[in-house]
Amino acid sequence: MAPTNKVCILGSGNWGSTAARIIGSNVAKLPDFDDTVKIWVFDEIVNGKKLIDIINTQHENVKYLPGHKLPTNVVAVPDAADAVKDATHIVVVIPHQYIQNLLDSIHGRVLPNARAISLIKGIAISNHGMTTMTQIIHRTLAIPVASLSGANIANEIAEEKYCETTIGCSDPEEAIVWRSLFNTPYFQVNCVSDVIGVEFCGALKNVVAVGAGFIDGMGLGNNTKAAIIRIGFLEMRRLAMHISGARIQDATFMESCGLADVITTCYGGRNRRLAEEFVLTGKPMPQLEQDLLNGQKLQGYLTAGEVHSYIDSSGITDHFPLFTNIYSICYQGKAPRTIFDGLNVDFSRDTLTPSPML
Repeated sequence: MAPTNKVCILGSGNWGSTAARIIGSNVAKLPDFDDTVKIWVFDEIVNGKKLIDIINTQHENVKYLPGHKLPTNVVAVPDAADAVKDATHIVVVIPHQYIQNLLDSIHGRVLPNARAISLIKGIAISNHGMTTMTQIIHRTLAIPVASLSGANIANEIAEEKYCETTIGCSDPEEAIVWRSLFNTPYFQVNCVSDVIGVEFCGALKNVVAVGAGFIDGMGLGNNTKAAIIRIGFLEMRRLAMHISGARIQDATFMESCGLADVITTCYGGRNRRLAEEFVLTGKPMPQLEQDLLNGQKLQGYLTAGEVHSYIDSSGITDHFPLFTNIYSICYQGKAPRTIFDGLNVDFSRDTLTPSPML
């Protein structure tokens, strides 16, 4: 009997290529899934050759995940519409600022019974509120969408170092299927029903990591950094409460997508690294992104701007002093030392329902 399911991956950066290693290996063991996994790769030239051709002949993404072989059943394609053709399970893993253009390019090409999962660590925040990547994907493609996020530095996962992740999926049966595609002995998956909460944590932790990087750049040590992480974590919860109320579950913040991801990103992620360089060199964030990230994108800087737009228009900047200070340092030229201004905030009355303080 022929397999009834097929996976494709939209995005082939550091995280997308790491996901391809896991999924490519797992589908070969799942009788309900076709062995071939198509991965959409942006058509670019690396060392005089097309990256797509390199991946399909050398089975390695030499630009974004060098030194780690991809399974031979992972096939790179240059057209996203071709990638999603006949796919029942669509993995979306691109920088969040490009999501709508990608979705528009595959609109009308997706199977009606397909479903998707977002590995994107970003959300769209405007004066009017929050829109998550799963909401944008569902709105455009009209299919069910889950989310995956956690303390997941891609290079460490590619090296098969033990870690955890969180899948948010409202359908328990579908959650089991997604878990079977991602779970390995070294990449342990826990499933929760809180799709939006998983995404929210994955996006906002990058803002906290920028703050942690400022502390490292100033050489202020672990005590100070721990304080910034704690305050940032609580401001994440407070913002979740203000934007969504009871839609986000408090327990989600204790999953890998929450507290664990905040910790690992504040010690090992690229948002922390570039924020440290920002302090040490004085160069603007966009220039550091271009100089140091080899084509990858910096999410924390962008999300800090989006968060500030919302809290400023809502008149609640006083309740988010750390997020406000991070924005001011990034965008308004304030000195890194101003990160401590006004941080004596009482979080004791916060719950995941609209706060009396807000």
